[in-house]
Amino acid sequence: MRKNWEENHMHDYQAVIQVPFGALGISMNADRLSGIDFISGPVEPMAVNDSASEVVERVRRYLRDPKSSLEIGLELQGTDFQQRVWRRLLEIPLGTTVTYGQLAAELGSSARAIGNACRSNPCPLVVPCHRVVSQNGLGGFSGQLAGPKLEIKRWLLAHEGYLDDGLERVD
Repeated sequence: MRKNWEENHMHDYQAVIQVPFGALGISMNADRLSGIDFISGPVEPMAVNDSASEVVERVRRYLRDPKSSLEIGLELQGTDFQQRVWRRLLEIPLGTTVTYGQLAAELGSSARAIGNACRSNPCPLVVPCHRVVSQNGLGGFSGQLAGPKLEIKRWLLAHEGYLDDGLERVD
């Protein structure tokens, strides 16, 4: 069922890229990134315009070297609260994680509300919700507490220099 949906909706993306943990569908609003979806691969990579090609190139550079900038013009649709959380996520530097509780205290909210805003993040990778962890471990990713999406979070944190079992920094 999902494969048929992807075949019928691949044209909804302005770019599609194969990545080490599957594939990404990239949505643009004019020249600004508006969404990244995890899709099952393999896919035929494509980009329909220069703006989408630039996003693809920046993602590829990040996947080769996590220190590469993922600063991309964004067009994020969400509530005022979600926007506040996403802006704060953009401030989490590479090599750093914060807990849902820390963000909640900082933003005058609850850990659950922070988790819900992370789950609604339209541009994972670029808006680094994978750097938000629970007090006792990884927490969730894209609405999953286990399974393929959590494995993507593990991959991203390992790529950025963390062990996934306790989130210890690897030098």
